[in-house]
Amino acid sequence: MNFNSFKETLTSTNPPADLNIYLTSLWYDAKGDWHKAHDLINDIEDRTAACVHAYLHRKEGDAGNAAYWYRRAGKQVSVLSLENEWTELVNTLLSSR
Repeated sequence: MNFNSFKETLTSTNPPADLNIYLTSLWYDAKGDWHKAHDLINDIEDRTAACVHAYLHRKEGDAGNAAYWYRRAGKQVSVLSLENEWTELVNTLLSSR
């Protein structure tokens, strides 16, 4: 799957079954279900989850919590637009599949 085919799946009611938890979280975020996206990623302790978690809290508008998760991910707080950060995350995750 590439970025364009991932975006095409957003017309569906449910995410593709073969997505990992990180991409599934970002899929729900793109569908406007921030809470579902957050619930999926909330209890995962790795750096990839921390990257997604950071983005979600930045999108939520909770800068302090986002900064905490960026630190957990070993990254600086993103200065990209939310759309560009989402795109970067999805592309990175798709390329590592």
